[in-house]
Amino acid sequence: MLILPSAYLPPVQYFVHLYRRGGCIIEQHEHYLKQTYRNRCVIDSPNGALALTIPVEKPADGKCLMKDIRISDHGNWRHLHWQALVASYYNSPFFEYYQDDFRPFFEKKWSFLVDFNEEILHKCCELIDIQPEIVRSDSYAKTDEEGVDYRSLISPKNSVEMDKFFLPSKYYQVFQHKEGFKPNLSVADLIFNMGPESVLVLQSSMVKNDI
Repeated sequence: MLILPSAYLPPVQYFVHLYRRGGCIIEQHEHYLKQTYRNRCVIDSPNGALALTIPVEKPADGKCLMKDIRISDHGNWRHLHWQALVASYYNSPFFEYYQDDFRPFFEKKWSFLVDFNEEILHKCCELIDIQPEIVRSDSYAKTDEEGVDYRSLISPKNSVEMDKFFLPSKYYQVFQHKEGFKPNLSVADLIFNMGPESVLVLQSSMVKNDI
């Protein structure tokens, strides 16, 4: 089965693979990695791409399994993230329709990052109308049958051109008139802009020579 990292409102690339393969194992036994989608998403904004980062409690020894990473309340991040989403997508075609689905994730408190990420992942799948089988790893999982380690491939540090199964399909974005289309933003960008047609974007972003 496909192995994916736990991720916060992950990019379109993540959902293309999740949909393409029909499910995944969420890796929770890897060591937590900084500056990744595990606690960061990238949305559009009036001033360009904007990274939203969930603060986490740093383990005393510097290393910690993903399943044990706790969310920090530092900096009132929930309020700031929600206000950023409102400011960015208030005028998008489907923000008003979906805002009540997203708002509770920025009002309720979760203790562990992996729990929060999984809950919002399930909600996004529901809104896109896909039903992948999602399970968590019981131990550190080996590379899946495609021989690709998506835990490291799907990263803000990597170009999407490194992914042979993903070719971003353009869709309407609320600020595209200013800076053009921005590929592989958070799934929130896709949902607020495309609504029920989000799944069509996933389909058109797949490279068809898969297993």
